Amino acid sequence: MTSIAKILGSSIDNHPRRTLFMKWQCQVRQMSIRQMEGKPDEAIIPKLMLSDSREPLGQIITLINKTTEYDVTPEMKHMAKKTNDSSQVRQDALKFFAEAYYQKPATFSDILTATFVPNSYAAAKIHGAKYCVLRFEAYAQSFDLKCKVWRLAKHHQLYQATWWHNKLFNSSLHPDTEVLGFEADWESSAADPDIPRGHS
Repeated sequence: MTSIAKILGSSIDNHPRRTLFMKWQCQVRQMSIRQMEGKPDEAIIPKLMLSDSREPLGQIITLINKTTEYDVTPEMKHMAKKTNDSSQVRQDALKFFAEAYYQKPATFSDILTATFVPNSYAAAKIHGAKYCVLRFEAYAQSFDLKCKVWRLAKHHQLYQATWWHNKLFNSSLHPDTEVLGFEADWESSAADPDIPRGHS
């Protein structure tokens, strides 16, 4: 990830496989919000494999986040703080994400994020490996994303966006929750079905 990408919370790679993945993610996440009240499924919870193993380390719940230009963290923070009624916060969040949030895939960073408990052994192991593969399989589509792993500092835009998103659905989210970022190498990644021939 370049220093510019770190600041903006997105990479500048415009690979067609990235476009394919982000369109699919927006579709399945909108469906999750509208039809399953935000309950994550296999399209959102990939298997994670470290580079030295063919067996999954486990599964992680991933998020896609808006780039800095389209960041909605202030709106999420407002929803989380305006009432102590966690059920009301959840309903407000579901309404917010069900409307136009996932309508424009190009407004999302292609760096996925995931949360872990403070001092997580799994997070340390994943970050220590530096690279991993995230395997998504759902709705007749699969992706194997080869990713560089980043540990995000609390002040990072993607950390803040991830933490406040999850706070909307988990009122007891720990303030020292760890957040890892997963930056895909789109050329080395794979999809089935893949990008149409002739696209590069």
